[in-house]
Amino acid sequence: MPKMKSHRGASKRFKRTASGKLKRSHAYTSHLFANKSTKAKRKLRKGAIVSAGDFKRIRNMIAK
Repeated sequence: MPKMKSHRGASKRFKRTASGKLKRSHAYTSHLFANKSTKAKRKLRKGAIVSAGDFKRIRNMIAK
């Protein structure tokens, strides 16, 4: 049986932290910034941690 391939789209979107958590970026950051407040745009710049409900599924997608 051949090796399982990692999901290429997920591999580009998620990074593993040193402690083993998964880091993701926020949505709503590509356009229409005139309608967003400065505070909202600033908060969207920071990364976020993947929630516990999604962690197992995404971990399996990016496993090498």
